[in-house]
Amino acid sequence: MKTKQATTAWHTLPAEQVRSMLTTSEHGLDADEVRRRLESYGPNVLPQQADTTVLTILLRQLASPLIYILLIAAAVALLVGDFKDASFVGVVLLINTLIGGWQEWKAEQSSRALQNMMQVHATVVRNGQSSEIAAENLVPGDVVWVESGNRVPADLRLTTAHGLEVDESLLTGESLAVNKNCEWMGAAEASLGDRLNMAFAGSIVIRGRGIGIVVNSGSQTMVGQLAGDVQSAVGARPPLLERMENFSRAVAIMVLVAAVLIGTLGVVVHEYTVTQMVMFGIALAVAAIPEGLPITITVALAIATKRMAKRGVIVRRLAAVEGLGSCTLIASDKTGTLTVNELTAREIRLANDQTLEISGQGFIPEGEVTRAGQRIHDCDLASGSHTGESSGTSDDLRQLVRVGLLCNEASLHRQKGGWQWRGDPTDIALLAMGHKLGCEREPLLEHLPQINEIPFEPEHQYAATFHRADQRTAVFVKGAPERILTMCSFDDPAGHEHWQDQAREMADHGYRVLAFASGEDAQGLSSSENPPEPSRLKFAGFVGMIDPLRGGVREAVAACHQAGIQVCMVTGDHPVTAFAISRELGLADDPQQVVVGQQLIGLSADDLKEVVRKARVFARVAPRQKLEIVNAARNLGHFVAVTGDGVNDAPALRAANIGVAMGKAGTDVARESAELIVSDDNFASIVAGVEEGRVAYDNIRKVIFLLISTGAAEVGLLGMAVLSGAPLPLLPVQILWLNLVTSGIQDKPLALEPAEGNVLRRPPRSPKEPIFNQLMIERTLVVALTMAFLGYEAFLWMLKHDWSEDEARNGLLLFLVIMKTFHLGASRSETQYTLLMSPLKSPLLVVCGIAAVLVHILAMLWPPMQSLLGTAPVSLMTFVTLTALSLLLFVAMELHKWSWNVRHPN
Repeated sequence: MKTKQATTAWHTLPAEQVRSMLTTSEHGLDADEVRRRLESYGPNVLPQQADTTVLTILLRQLASPLIYILLIAAAVALLVGDFKDASFVGVVLLINTLIGGWQEWKAEQSSRALQNMMQVHATVVRNGQSSEIAAENLVPGDVVWVESGNRVPADLRLTTAHGLEVDESLLTGESLAVNKNCEWMGAAEASLGDRLNMAFAGSIVIRGRGIGIVVNSGSQTMVGQLAGDVQSAVGARPPLLERMENFSRAVAIMVLVAAVLIGTLGVVVHEYTVTQMVMFGIALAVAAIPEGLPITITVALAIATKRMAKRGVIVRRLAAVEGLGSCTLIASDKTGTLTVNELTAREIRLANDQTLEISGQGFIPEGEVTRAGQRIHDCDLASGSHTGESSGTSDDLRQLVRVGLLCNEASLHRQKGGWQWRGDPTDIALLAMGHKLGCEREPLLEHLPQINEIPFEPEHQYAATFHRADQRTAVFVKGAPERILTMCSFDDPAGHEHWQDQAREMADHGYRVLAFASGEDAQGLSSSENPPEPSRLKFAGFVGMIDPLRGGVREAVAACHQAGIQVCMVTGDHPVTAFAISRELGLADDPQQVVVGQQLIGLSADDLKEVVRKARVFARVAPRQKLEIVNAARNLGHFVAVTGDGVNDAPALRAANIGVAMGKAGTDVARESAELIVSDDNFASIVAGVEEGRVAYDNIRKVIFLLISTGAAEVGLLGMAVLSGAPLPLLPVQILWLNLVTSGIQDKPLALEPAEGNVLRRPPRSPKEPIFNQLMIERTLVVALTMAFLGYEAFLWMLKHDWSEDEARNGLLLFLVIMKTFHLGASRSETQYTLLMSPLKSPLLVVCGIAAVLVHILAMLWPPMQSLLGTAPVSLMTFVTLTALSLLLFVAMELHKWSWNVRHPN
């Protein structure tokens, strides 16, 4: 029964057949039948996922191979009785878990949005009596009334519709309200936006009233099916997680192999004891594993989160910070994301064939009306005065604006805190157009009071109002061009055809075209209770309306292209409108580049991938097709960021590598499904997020390089000593001191490094590129070999010059701390020369570099630390000599930058 309910194409059936199939009537169901159907179908609510517990969130922070390695290292340290090392690692893991867990716990506090969408009331007819009930008690077969301002409580097959217009943008992405027609019937494959005899759960009635039969409830509604898609969609993992897991596995394998090989050689060749080699293995693991890396990466992402928030992007998952910077394709919704989702009058074509342009966007009436670049000044419609234009333009414009303001049911007023509006978006747009000319509806109504009207009906395609004008009655009419033109009289016989051509031309540019006309009520229509259609009107002109681009979005798309990121539009809107917007954005210049959702039906996976590879605009796309497009793009090897604001975008947001929801106009459903939220609903903020994401990844690479290269140097140093038969140059606790204290102080400033200046002028990283690419490998080898060689030779020199092992280790430990400080300065950029980078841009880095040295000097002077680390003071000459030798590492790193830039010029 549920299957039949969900799969039946109700929009293809006449109302009587629907009643018959659902065993209902105009009088509705009786109480017993409602009870049976509630048991069969269940309540009219959506499936809800279980809340994520705090424990689950905390355990999620430990799900990383790098963390596993640290846990193993801590366990081994405990087994051999090394409680100091185990404690260090335990503190690292605890801090990392708490920081990441707190960030995610806050994000999980958002309410269950899909449930909230269904928590409405409905007017239902049962046993011939109407009453208001909770929408969750509706069942298929119920008869429901809807009117202006209502949220549709379930999927309805409409049986009556009087001027019914429904905003379905949250489901379809269509920016214009849909005029419903209960007599319409269409093909089974008709898109949601074209099913004129249906009203879908979650959509909002803009105007009019209607009656419908509940055909789908709960999880079987269109929004319910989307809820299932959201819950079942497997989200792609952020690239940072994938790269870090691959990197962690490589570290684990290398540490294990190195420890076994070198330990075996030490026992067999150089006759070390097994106990010594176990201690060596622990030292090697401590040296190779960057214990401070998880905390530093978390800090780097947290810092990037704050930076993103300042630029309008709120982060729900830490790993998503870097993910946005890694994306290679942005699949963006149109309505509310690229556009403002507020209809705007953009062009006027007057009856005298003059064209006027209107600036501004949205319902806020900021902008002006111009002709050939010259502003049209304010007008007084009531008195008939007009300044700044020729008489012909003045009269025609005055008449068109007068029609637009009087044949209007909306309101637009300035109040404290800004502008407030109510009513149909088309009417609001006409009021905003009037305001831009200094004209308002209320003063005009005082001069021309309304006495009758013909309200807009979809089957009529026009609206008319009648007004008392001195001793006569004036009629003002607006509506579809093809209807209004038939009501008008033209002196030129070719006038009708000429204006039809003009309307088609405007429509081809993506405008929604309205025609305006006026005349006198010579037939006494205004006194009729149901006035007939007006005739012999004077044509006033056309107004072209469009949902305009957001400010700065064109530049943002261009910035994406410059950054090597593909941008495609995926919308449920009409293909003509989608093409017009995409042409403005620079996404498409030929209608053939627009792919319609119906063209995707039945395509194989390979064919769909080929379409996605070439197309840049997808129009009239169903929500599940958005999901298929995203999956096809991922299968092509893209890291996909999806933007959207409606329920229809939720499955694609969940399935993408990075989901980006709009914060203001977006639905809770979209925000719940996304990793990132754009607080100002501006696509340009996404580009800022891309920049911050790339900076975050750059800084993470710098931190990883700093820690891994010094860790590799320590491994090399230990390996050289064991293979040559020398004593262990460093003890495990000394290596932990280097890795957790000195490096722990020095690596944090790298997470705060500002952008190097070329972030958005370089292509995105290949999705398959590991953290350790060729550049990172070369730099790590240069640093590791240089540090290991210098440290090894210095250690041997000290031993040869009668330093005890403890004294030599003390000197070597100081030498490594100083080398790490120079290493920190050179790590600020992978390719830019350090001496050309101002230290004033990173004052914290300078402070922390010096602080690490001072902390170690304190450890050399303070008895408790001397006992713990085996440190002691050194002479000034020794300190100066070691500092001078440390400069060799700095020189080696700068020479490598020069070599790389010569081999890979930008």
